[in-house]
Amino acid sequence: MDKFLKCIDNIKLFFQGTFNHKTMSTVKIEESLVDEVDEFLFMCFSENLGIELPTSYYTLELLPYLGEDLTHWEEKMIDRKKIWETKVTECPL
Repeated sequence: MDKFLKCIDNIKLFFQGTFNHKTMSTVKIEESLVDEVDEFLFMCFSENLGIELPTSYYTLELLPYLGEDLTHWEEKMIDRKKIWETKVTECPL
């Protein structure tokens, strides 16, 4: 009976994975969008983290438009060790 229930669960998981591709793809797209925004904010406002870039003077004009995102990004970058751990674990070797 246990084997039968396991088989039914495996069949359910198979069909869930087969027909759930739209949700999974949107999750991947949202994750990559968050990464892109983080990289863009890093290139624009890296001086907040102590890294000087010559373009930071020109990107100050974007500050009024990105002010709300910048505060969340700074809080996220405070815990940089966690971010690097997640990036390294995602990388296939």
